Amino acid sequence: QVQLAESGGGLVQPGGSLRLSCAASGSIFSILHMGWYRQAPGNERELVAHISRGGSTNYADSVKGRFTISRDNADNTLYLQMMSLKPEDTAVYYCNALSGTPVPMFGWGQGTQVTVSS
Repeated sequence: QVQLAESGGGLVQPGGSLRLSCAASGSIFSILHMGWYRQAPGNERELVAHISRGGSTNYADSVKGRFTISRDNADNTLYLQMMSLKPEDTAVYYCNALSGTPVPMFGWGQGTQVTVSS
């Protein structure tokens, strides 16, 4: 079982930037298809970006052009660079591995809160 720990969230003004990190335990990180999810109050958790083990990326329309997902396989770490943040980006952000089904591969970590507000 892989443990996931997200960090890097905080309070930022509209138009600002944040970089989220996700540290993964174990030795299989490099072969996992990883993703960043978010859940806003009253909403379902949604997948906003994912990256294959080969580095191919995909983004939800709502974040395309503003968010960049990347990974460091040597350090077992997943990143999400967020720019031009909007109030609607406010949510708890989580990382996980995609399983090919609607259910992600591992249990959820604690997430990291991102609040975009002036």
